[in-house]
Amino acid sequence: MSTPGGIRLTRLANGLTVVTDSMPTVETASLGVWVNAGTRHETPDINGVSHLLEHMAFKGTERRSAQSIAEEIEAVGGHLNAYTSREHTAYYAKVLKEDVGLALDIIADILQHSTLDPAELSREQAVVVQEISQAIDTPDDIVFDYFQATAFPDQAVGRPVLGTAELVRGMSRQTVAGYMHDNYGAGRMILAAAGNLEHDKVVEFAERSFVALPPNRPPPLERAHYQGGEYREERDLEQVHLVLGFDGVSYDDPDFYAASVLSTVAGGGMSSRLFQEIREKRGLAYSIYSFTASYHDGGLFAVYAGTGEDEVAEVIPVLCDQLMNVTKGVTAEEVQRARAQLKASILMSLESTSSRCEQLARQILIYGRILPVEEIIAKIEAVDAAAVAKAAQRLFAGTPTFTVIGPQTKVEDFATIKGRLV
Repeated sequence: MSTPGGIRLTRLANGLTVVTDSMPTVETASLGVWVNAGTRHETPDINGVSHLLEHMAFKGTERRSAQSIAEEIEAVGGHLNAYTSREHTAYYAKVLKEDVGLALDIIADILQHSTLDPAELSREQAVVVQEISQAIDTPDDIVFDYFQATAFPDQAVGRPVLGTAELVRGMSRQTVAGYMHDNYGAGRMILAAAGNLEHDKVVEFAERSFVALPPNRPPPLERAHYQGGEYREERDLEQVHLVLGFDGVSYDDPDFYAASVLSTVAGGGMSSRLFQEIREKRGLAYSIYSFTASYHDGGLFAVYAGTGEDEVAEVIPVLCDQLMNVTKGVTAEEVQRARAQLKASILMSLESTSSRCEQLARQILIYGRILPVEEIIAKIEAVDAAAVAKAAQRLFAGTPTFTVIGPQTKVEDFATIKGRLV
């Protein structure tokens, strides 16, 4: 099994990594720059600056206004966007093959020549505050921020990506520019591209255009220390939104793939144990699923459920029972289904230029190399029922993290929940 096309990687003299995946049979290309800087690289007093900077990068450069940036990319039918995570920030575009040069030029421009105009900053601070307010008003969104903060209290990895309204309002142009200068060095950037393009031309463009990046500095990063606990917020809602989770695994943990299979078996699809037991058999919830989140030095395993005020009294015991049952063993058929789901997801993503582009960047940022598809599939195939049960025993043995928003009258106390997980 091989990846279609050819992957090539070049590291420029200034430290910028350029990696491409040629797909000559398609008519489009996806490309972008992934920066090794996110929420984990912020100090407490500037929490949210990574995300605010992501917004400000599109608000005008020395030779393009914010309107010009939008008009230029949309004039060729392209899409330009960005996102911030706890460990990375990405700026990316998708265009027709003949417009690769334009997309590269815009991204190079916004990452090196953004003016960070004070008037634009003031407007965008107001926009981000609205985004924060929207998240707070969305219980099945904000419950995950509360979960993260409870799992990793008083740590950068536990703080919200969006920051707080107070902190965002108080950030000056100097604060945003200083953070960009300190964290957007060439050695912490990956220029990735996939689609109908030529590697040498992308490298040539990068050598010519990415020349104004600041000196590279090592990322300041405090080690993640999982603690766990509980957070409850009483709200007058139609549903109770809860997340129950545990200390997880890092990307390079030996149990990484076993944890992925475990999550799929437990709550990763319609055939999963949680979906079948809680939704299909009992009708207790519309939304129920498990997930893993990994970082370079730790991670989380968790289950989300949205259920009724009365139904929550049954959901929590059933959820805990199902997790404990997994520690006693899973069937070969369950593991086979889960492995098939994971493999299909990976192989189907190879048909998307956007997915392949992001895979290139993330693998280099996380592993320092491109992982052959054959290697990933082999590691998934190597996970058996014993490995899944062992991973479950490991993950569910520690202190849980429990967060809940909504009516609390029938939500069990934390001590009772912990007692169910023994």
